[in-house]
Amino acid sequence: MYYLNVYIDMGKGDKMSRKVPAYKRKKQNKMACVLITAVVTMLLTVVAIDGVRLTQKQNDYVAQAAELQSQIDAENKRTEELKELSKYTKTKKFAEEVAEDKLGLVHDGEIIFKPDDKK
Repeated sequence: MYYLNVYIDMGKGDKMSRKVPAYKRKKQNKMACVLITAVVTMLLTVVAIDGVRLTQKQNDYVAQAAELQSQIDAENKRTEELKELSKYTKTKKFAEEVAEDKLGLVHDGEIIFKPDDKK
């Protein structure tokens, strides 16, 4: 049978020697391997779960970015429409339409027919 010398520190620098049989060393090595494997498995599980969470978060951010981009595009289109409306309001045709609709003004020689509401 094989033995290994193990020194045990008793404090104050005193050391005591004892021999450990080889079969106990193998058992300790197996236990250490099992514990290391368990720890590595737990770490891999945690990393995998966090990876899935980060992927879901990234997908949410991509969807949010797409939605925000569509809102930006809509606002840019609205800005263009407002610029066109601003140009139109500066024309003579717009002034004539407002004068006819809101103020009831007419061009020279124009006749306006109004329906009779007395019925």
